[in-house]
Amino acid sequence: MKALNEQLLRPADACPGRDAPVIVSGRHAVLDASLVPPFPAGSELVIVGMGCFWGTERCFWQLPGVISTSVGYAGGVTPNPTYEEVCSGRTGHAEVVRIVFAPERLSYDELLRVFWQGHDPTQGMRQGNDRGTQYRSVIFTSSAAQQERAVASRERYGAKLLAAGHAEITTRIQPAPTYYYAEDYHQQYLHKNPQGYCGLGGTGVVCPSGLG
Repeated sequence: MKALNEQLLRPADACPGRDAPVIVSGRHAVLDASLVPPFPAGSELVIVGMGCFWGTERCFWQLPGVISTSVGYAGGVTPNPTYEEVCSGRTGHAEVVRIVFAPERLSYDELLRVFWQGHDPTQGMRQGNDRGTQYRSVIFTSSAAQQERAVASRERYGAKLLAAGHAEITTRIQPAPTYYYAEDYHQQYLHKNPQGYCGLGGTGVVCPSGLG
């Protein structure tokens, strides 16, 4: 995996944040499911970042087997950050989507396929014209099995990208850190604002389904 093309901030330079968490409405505007735990028994969670979280969330709430999605911030330093703080680059967080899914209806491998094909994972701290540490490509896993399969999928898809003439993958894969909800108006934003901005765009290289 190639090193990211920009450095994350030092903790001493981070926004201080706050103790109080963001309060969200509690219900998914599309799926009519809970945005907050507890989630249904047997469900699994994974957190991904693919650039601007508005389009990323829509990409996943459309999949059969997804129980709930929410947008938030993870991977940085600042506790309970605001959107403005994250966009300043002084929190270290990525814009992310937490996906709750039923593994008997939607496989983790299929989620990974949608992730890889849905954006360009070779761009470091950007997606297209969106530039900044908050737009980096990440997978935050919730189990050792998820971690292992995500890393294996990165290796397989990375080989296909290189063969097609693309750069090396810069996606970071690690166990999930603390997840902070984004403000309520960001939740299911493109459902509430159908003409809103979506900057998602893949490489056109097909990701293998499953790890084979």
